[in-house]
Parts: sequence; structure tokens; C-alpha cells
Amino acid sequence: MNRRTFRRAVLSLGIATTTLVAAIGTPAYARPDHPAPAPVVASPVFAITDGVARQVALTGRSELTRLGGSAVNGPVDLLAAGVDARLAGDLRAANQRLLVAKGLPGGTGSLLRLRLAHPDMRAAIARGEAPLVAATPPDDSATSVTAYDRSGGTVVLDATRVPRQPVLVVDVDTERALTAGLAMMRQELGERGIGRAAPARPATRASGVTASAGYWATKVDAVRLSDDEEPWIKGDAEIYNLVAGFGLDGKVKVDLVQMPYLDHDGTTYYPNQLLVHFSSYKYNLADVVMMEDDGDTNYAALVKAIAGALLVIVDGGVYTPVVNAILDAIPTSWYTDDPDFVDAWYTLSTASSGRKHGAGANGWMDVTPYWVAQF
Repeated sequence: MNRRTFRRAVLSLGIATTTLVAAIGTPAYARPDHPAPAPVVASPVFAITDGVARQVALTGRSELTRLGGSAVNGPVDLLAAGVDARLAGDLRAANQRLLVAKGLPGGTGSLLRLRLAHPDMRAAIARGEAPLVAATPPDDSATSVTAYDRSGGTVVLDATRVPRQPVLVVDVDTERALTAGLAMMRQELGERGIGRAAPARPATRASGVTASAGYWATKVDAVRLSDDEEPWIKGDAEIYNLVAGFGLDGKVKVDLVQMPYLDHDGTTYYPNQLLVHFSSYKYNLADVVMMEDDGDTNYAALVKAIAGALLVIVDGGVYTPVVNAILDAIPTSWYTDDPDFVDAWYTLSTASSGRKHGAGANGWMDVTPYWVAQF
């Protein structure tokens, strides 16, 4: 099941969830009808990285060999790679366009990096084989990859088979982009009145003859995403979560929680990470929307869309799931690249325990209640 398909499944489940809430009380959020998906549009990030890939391919054999040798040891920051002055100027200009495309502040720094497409290509680089250069394609379901040779000519590669010729990949430093993007989102959401839940008076929990102060949280003991068999050219994605619930003031609050360890599909991770902090929520329920940035996320557009959707939700005296509001707010065109929405978990509570599958069936989390004691 691809992500566009299970997004529809999530939204369908959301209708049932909201209907169930409506049987208890009047929901504060009414899900609008969904329009037909927007036409596929060209990725502005890919347009930039693809152009850079061609420029790097044309830089000359000796320079390309040097860059390939560096990329064997890990991703290379292209703005710090020591290339010739003309290419360096072009790279700086491309990086500025990239910051705009991702909706990030100008002071974010370099996002352009060069990496080896697959570890199996190290031996070919060591033998001195001339590498091709490509940009990460904008579609996980792509069947081919367009790369550039030293003359600037295109070479079409099978996206499902690792090529024998080494390939260098121009892509986005998603770790840096996510750090800067989430910092900007926290600030923007706070300024719009959708900040993190305000601190609350610690609750007490009886323990024998004494009572300890603290609050309940949801701890992630294990997490796994489905193996989507992405193309060999795809790099690691950066995973984060929008954890949403009603604050003590009755307004929707959003916490942004990163999962920097969750690099690969088809792998189980055991983070023991606190995901939901219930100390500051009015109800003992919260929703989680898992997202990723593997290149295309525009954080300025994302925070604007989410804020616009959540500001209209009013506490009606009964908990209303907010997953649908968040998903409705995300531009449909973002799903053409499948980089942004991963899965969603409705109504995690202070009592949630055991394996919880995402509504879109793209992942699961093993969770347990966790008492955070006050010193």
C-alpha cells in the first residue's frame, strides 16, 4: 500500500473516529469533503538538485574523482568541498534557492550535499571508475533514475537495481533542514497561539502510604515502519511527529517530537522515548501524526497550513481527534513525492499500552504508560 493510498485509509478511519466522538458530544471539527487530487507538479527542490547534479558532473574528471573519494567516507557538504570558483558561486546561488524552496531562514546554512548512492559502489570508486551524478528523484515509485555523465549527457538507470557504475547523489541535508524547520515551526506556532501545552501543576500518584508528584507520559518502547522497498538512490529520511491535544485553556496545542534514530523502513528500533507528555493536556488523550523530510518539505508552507486548520478548532467539552484537521491542511501535491506523511495514531491515552498500529498500516509502535516523577 503506497502512502497516497493509506492516507485515504487514514482519513476514512478518521470519519469513523469523529462519528464515534459525535455520538458522545458535538465535535468541534467537521471534516470537509475532499477534492480530487491535484495534478502532479514538478518538485522545486528536485529542479534545483538536478541542476546541481549536472553541474557537478561537468566539473572535470580529476575534480569528480576527488569528490567521489571524499563521498566514500560520508556525505560531503558541497559548499565546503573546495571546488573551483565558478562552480562554488553557482552552488551558493543554488543553496539560496533551495532555502527558499524549503521555506527556511537564510541563516540555515548549507543544505547541498553529495553522497555515494550505495555502499556497494565503494570498490568502483577505489578503482578510479568515473562516477555518474544524479539527484534524488521526486517519486518513491519511480522506475528509472536520470544521471549525468562527464559530458553532461543523460544516462537512464533502473531504479530497482543498483547499477555497476558508481553514482554520486546530490541531495538535501535533511538533518540540518529538519532542525532548522522545526525550530521555525515552534516559533511560528507559538506566535499564532498554538505553542506547546502550558506547564501544569504536577499530579499526584499514590505509592503505598505516600504520594509522589509528577505526570503520565506515553513511552515508545519499539517502533517500526513498513519496508516500502524504496529505490536504491534514496537516502535516510528524518522522522518527526506532530503530537496534538487540547491544552488546559481548551485550545489545540502541538508538540514537535523528533525521532532521529528512525533511519530505515523494515527495521525495528528500541528508543525508550517519551512521545506524549500528558501533564499539560485538558484530556487524557492525544493524537500523533508522523511525518518525514527526505527533501521536499516546505516548512513555511507546512506551519501556515497547520496553524490555519487548528486555529478554528474549539474545545466542545469532549475530546475531538485532530488528525484529520492536520492531514486536510497539508497540500495534496505534497503526496506526489511521498516525503511528508508517514502514518497517524488516533487517541493515545494515559492508559495506552502494547502494540499500536498506525491508521495507515505503514508502521507500529509498542507503547507503555510512564510516570514521570518530580524530583
